[in-house]
Amino acid sequence: MANALTLLRIFLIVPFTAAMFAPGDPAQWTALLLFLAAGATDFLDGRIARARNETSRLGAMLDPIADKLLTTAALFLLVMTGELYGIHILAGLAILLREIWVAGLREALAGRSVLAVSQLAKVKTTAQFVAIAVLLIPWGGTVFALGLILLWIATVLTLVTGWQYTRAALPVLQEKS
Repeated sequence: MANALTLLRIFLIVPFTAAMFAPGDPAQWTALLLFLAAGATDFLDGRIARARNETSRLGAMLDPIADKLLTTAALFLLVMTGELYGIHILAGLAILLREIWVAGLREALAGRSVLAVSQLAKVKTTAQFVAIAVLLIPWGGTVFALGLILLWIATVLTLVTGWQYTRAALPVLQEKS
């Protein structure tokens, strides 16, 4: 059940993308609702897995991948549709580069060490989802400005956790083979 919710989060990216490119307010609200539904699966999948004692290596692998796919797709689509522009594109780029960097660290450490997900990284993921959700609200003005502020806060958390993971990985990576 938990892994099915994680897979649903990945599959929701397709209709979310379609809604982002469709014209009009109903499509924008649909995109927001699809993004919120996908975000809800992130909240639920881990809780269900732990409650039913269904935690698995597959779920532990799929969950962060699903998070990164959804976040990356949303940021990319916000840039493509012109909603995220100018200097704010750097926030999205920083988030994307950190995610690639940490994935690379995990790959380099495979079989030698595990980079466990930190509490701050969980806060970071939540901050990213909240910022993107606020940016998706089709009201503009103050709400959109709030979304940009939240995106920069999420970016700072993203960079801090990237640095934490790098510091944790360096001793293992510097060991002689």
